[in-house]
Amino acid sequence: MPLSYDSDVAIWVFLSIQNALLRFWLFPLYTYSCDTLNAAFVFHQYIKKFYNETLIEDFGWTPDENFITVLYSLTVSIFAVGGMIGALLVSRLVTRYGRKGTLVRATVLVFIGGALMGFSRACRMPAMVIIGRFITGVHSGICLSVVPMYLGEVAPKSRRGFLSLIPSIHICLGVFLAQVLGLSELLGKEEYWPLLLSLVVFPTAIQLMLLPWFPESPRYLLIEKGNIHATIAGYKVEVEEMQEEQRSLSSIESVSVWGLLIDRSVRWQVITITVVNIGMQLSGIDAIWFYTNEIFRDAGIPESYIQYTTVGTGAIEVISGMLGCFTIERLGRRPLMIGGFFFMGLCCFGITITALFQVQLPVLRYVSVACVVGIIAGFCIGPAGVPFLITAELFKQSHRPAAYSVAGCLNWLSNFTIGFVFPFLEISMGPYCYLIFCGICLGVALYTFFVIPETRNKTFMEISQMFATNNNIDKEELTSNGHLNLTTMNGYGTLGQPFELLIRF
Repeated sequence: MPLSYDSDVAIWVFLSIQNALLRFWLFPLYTYSCDTLNAAFVFHQYIKKFYNETLIEDFGWTPDENFITVLYSLTVSIFAVGGMIGALLVSRLVTRYGRKGTLVRATVLVFIGGALMGFSRACRMPAMVIIGRFITGVHSGICLSVVPMYLGEVAPKSRRGFLSLIPSIHICLGVFLAQVLGLSELLGKEEYWPLLLSLVVFPTAIQLMLLPWFPESPRYLLIEKGNIHATIAGYKVEVEEMQEEQRSLSSIESVSVWGLLIDRSVRWQVITITVVNIGMQLSGIDAIWFYTNEIFRDAGIPESYIQYTTVGTGAIEVISGMLGCFTIERLGRRPLMIGGFFFMGLCCFGITITALFQVQLPVLRYVSVACVVGIIAGFCIGPAGVPFLITAELFKQSHRPAAYSVAGCLNWLSNFTIGFVFPFLEISMGPYCYLIFCGICLGVALYTFFVIPETRNKTFMEISQMFATNNNIDKEELTSNGHLNLTTMNGYGTLGQPFELLIRF
C-alpha cells in the first residue's frame, strides 16, 4: 500500500546514514595512526604486526621499523587521496546521474573496499588494506559533497539549516559507534580488526535497498533535465515557479571547476568556501587526537580507563552536534561559526599554556582535559557542518556542483596535509604547535564576522545580492544573468510546503 511521508524529513533519515558510515570505518584507521592513542586503541599495532608478519612469511624479507611505519602511514593517508579524487568527480557525476543517482551508484565502492579490507588478513595481502582504504576514500569524497547538496536542494527554507546539519550528528554517531565497538571487550582484539573495518557493508546494504525509493532532487529534474513529469510524479507541488526559473537561466549547464574559479560574479563566494573548508580541517580537530590520550594520561587517568574516556569524548561530539542542529534556525549560521571557531581557538591556546606550566601547577592537567573537550564541542556545534551547508547556499544551480568539487577537494587536501605535517610540528614545536591552530581558528572567526552574511531564511536571490557589492556586480546584472527572484518560493531552491513522498512497497 502507498505510504505518505514528509520527504524533507524522511530523506535525511536514510541519507544521514551515509555520513555515519563514512566515519564508521574512517575512525579506526585515521585516529589510530598516532602512538598516543595506543592505550585506548591498538588497531594500528595489530595492522603493523600483520604487515610485518606477512612480509617475513610470504616474501622472506624482514623490514625495519621505519619501513613498517611508512607503510602504515601510506595506509592512513591514502584515504585522503581517495577523498580528493572523489571530490573532483562530484561535478561530473551529479550532472550526469543526479544527486540520488550518484549516491546509489557510489555504494558499490563501499562493497568493494569493505570486501578488500575484510579479507585482507585471510588472504595475507597488505595491499588489499591499502587499496580498500583508497576505494572507500573515493566513496567518502563523493558522498561528503553529494549528501549535503541533495539535502540542501530538497529542504524548505525554514528547515534548511536544521536538516543540513542532521548528517553531522550522524557522523558523530558513527565516530561514537566505532569507539564503542573498538573497546577491548568487543571488537578491540587482534583477530577482529578486519571485521570492524568491513562491517560498513551491512548498513550500506540497507541503504541501497531504501534509497532508490526516494525521489531525485526536483531542481535537478526540472532545471537541468527539463523533466516536468518526473518532478510532478515525485512531489505534489506546483512547478510553475521552477519552470520560470529554468527559462530565466542564461545557461542550465553546470559550469566546470575552471569556469567557477574565473567567474567574477561568484568570486567572494569561492573565497568564502575556500576559507571555511580549509579552516575546518586546519582548526586542530584532527590533530587533537594525536594529543588526547597523553593529556588524559597526564591528568592521572589509569591506562585501562583511557579507552572509556575516549568514548566519552565521542558522546560529547554527539551532544554538541545536536545542540548546533537544534539551534541553527534560531541563532543562524554566523553565530555557530564565529562562536565555534573562537571557542576552539581559546581552547587551543589553553592547551599550550597548560602543557607548559602543568609541572609547576598540577591542577592545570585538568584544565587541559577541559580544553580538549572544548575543542571537540566547539567544532561539532558549528564548524563541523555549517561549511557544507553554506556551500549549497552561496551558489546557484549551475555553479553548485563545481563549488562542491572545489570545497571537497580543499577539505580533503587540508586533511591530508594535517595528517602528514602535524607529527613533525609536534616534534619540532611541542605544545607551541597549537598556537598555529589557535591563529587559524581566530582568523576564520574574524573572516566570518566581517565577510560572510547571515543566510538564515534567505532566498536564492537574496543571498546572491548580498555578495553583489563585493563582487562588483550590479543587482540587475545578477537577475539578468541567471538569478531569479524567488519571492514566491519559500526557500532557496525549494518550494515552501513540505513535499509529500509516495513510497510503494
